[in-house]
Amino acid sequence: MQNLQLFSIGNALVDQEFLVSDDFLAEIGVQKGTMQLVDADMQQKIIAKLAEAEHKGQASGGSAANTTVAFSALGGQSFYACRVGDDELGQFYLNDLQQVQVKTTEKSISQGTTGRCVVLISPDGERTMCTYLGITAELSDAQVDMQALKSAQYLYIEGYLATSSTAQAAVTQARQIARDHGLKIALSLSDPAMVQYARDGLNVLLGDGVDVLFCNEQEALMYTQSDDLEQAVAALLQQAKQVFITLGAAGALYADASQQLRMPTIHVDVKDSNGAGDAFAGGVLYGLVNGFDIEKTMTLGNHLASHVVAQYGPRLSLQGYQDVSKAI
Repeated sequence: MQNLQLFSIGNALVDQEFLVSDDFLAEIGVQKGTMQLVDADMQQKIIAKLAEAEHKGQASGGSAANTTVAFSALGGQSFYACRVGDDELGQFYLNDLQQVQVKTTEKSISQGTTGRCVVLISPDGERTMCTYLGITAELSDAQVDMQALKSAQYLYIEGYLATSSTAQAAVTQARQIARDHGLKIALSLSDPAMVQYARDGLNVLLGDGVDVLFCNEQEALMYTQSDDLEQAVAALLQQAKQVFITLGAAGALYADASQQLRMPTIHVDVKDSNGAGDAFAGGVLYGLVNGFDIEKTMTLGNHLASHVVAQYGPRLSLQGYQDVSKAI
């Protein structure tokens, strides 16, 4: 496989989005603004309660998948390693990725049920996710095409894999191959729930450090156990050469050993925060691969994230990504 720039490993989840009230979240007992793992029965009960809720659509989601789609839609060459079931949702998932030229492999398909994420959108645009992982909980090195990985420039890892021991082992193997073949390694902390409940797993994914680390402000403070962002940045730079921290409506912060830079973003009316950080990472990775300066790289990431939160769903249309890229 030639000219592969980004090789990503992550969960394969079909996102199904619904508009709900804060009272609904309280009724089903979920913590607003986080991802929570549920079993199949619990997810079906939640879906049953959503019979009267407004359904806003379905997409082949998962944090790293959203990032990889953004990267590919901008013109990058990408591959997504994941695990889906041999079922209708699994076929939908892989076909959806291939529509934007994200490469996948038949090795991704296994007997079992494809994971699904019920995304609950509050009136303020905050997203709360109730996730049944299905077969993706058993993602292992058998689904990761290590030969394709060797031809890439970046390995990208999502933090949600921290909950799976088999995925941790696959990532450890992929990290070693990446180091042996001169790839840069990027990782996202993904969610406050991962920092709170799966810190040991995140530490396995981080290994001896990464080249690029993505997180939001809450995750940065929680992971470093700090209440000061400057101190958090200093601690994160012990784990990564480059750190990108999203700051919501305030834009994003970049730091490396020699500089810090805050970049504002454009104002939008927020409808749905699902996928914003993923889009930001996709834009940043595209900028890094293509040699953009940090200001342009962050501007691309910020603008993609802003356009994503201004609509429902974790992704833009193919034309939408390209329009944002042309505009900057």
